[in-house]
Amino acid sequence: MSSSHFLSADCLDAAVTAAHAAAAILQTHALHRADLVVDHKMRNDLVSQADREAERAIIDILRARTPGIGIVAEESGGEPGAQATWCIDPLDGTTNFISGIPHYAVSIGLIGHAGCRLDGRTPLPQDTPLIGVVYDPNREELFSALHGLGAWLNGRRIQCSPTPTLDQSVLATGFPFRDFSFESLYMPTLRDAMHATRGIRRQGSAALDLAWTACGRYDGYWEMGLAPWDVAAGTALVRAAGGVCEDIRHQEPWPESGYVYAANPHIAAALDGLINRRAKGAP
Repeated sequence: MSSSHFLSADCLDAAVTAAHAAAAILQTHALHRADLVVDHKMRNDLVSQADREAERAIIDILRARTPGIGIVAEESGGEPGAQATWCIDPLDGTTNFISGIPHYAVSIGLIGHAGCRLDGRTPLPQDTPLIGVVYDPNREELFSALHGLGAWLNGRRIQCSPTPTLDQSVLATGFPFRDFSFESLYMPTLRDAMHATRGIRRQGSAALDLAWTACGRYDGYWEMGLAPWDVAAGTALVRAAGGVCEDIRHQEPWPESGYVYAANPHIAAALDGLINRRAKGAP
């Protein structure tokens, strides 16, 4: 596939088709949660056969529909592509899913790598999320985005919220649950945010936290200790919806290492400042 087609409707449609296929598998398993076989990858890091089957469905569709694009997935690994890579989380919110909490999603993002020529001429200056698809099967909400073109919820254009100040904002976050090495940095930031905002929410799915920031339900979001597949699609969504989504440490072109903050453009600098008063030493 030529680089000029990485932003095509065909690529987006392939991701949407894959997300729906994976979600159908998840919802079938959700009807029989007691029968799920659950493995522990490490403390509080769970995987079930639902994750694995959903991921296989996504990979099969993307390989057939978008040959030549690399694939990196949470459960099976994979290989990055030379010019672009699909970044897949077949079930973001596994703990919610296993517990019967109806808040989880399929997340599929496409990262264009530095040097990729989207228009046939100008190379991308740095790795950039180009496509984002996050599908919430419980609400039947499909979030999608194309870099530079916009973001949509079930086909209707979305934008980040217009909330002008941090003290009027509702933020989302994620507590340390697997990697506790940054706990001493995170907890003071949480305390500061509790006092500086209208409220904090913790729902347990980074992909949906970012999608909800993109559509204005949240004014901003931050979390530490995630993985690239947790945030790839959501980064594309927030940016395409007019928001800011960056690496907390300001070291990467997108929050690939899982230290992420996202916000509408009015409060982004204030949120960044609040986090970095505490997080400058993040590993």
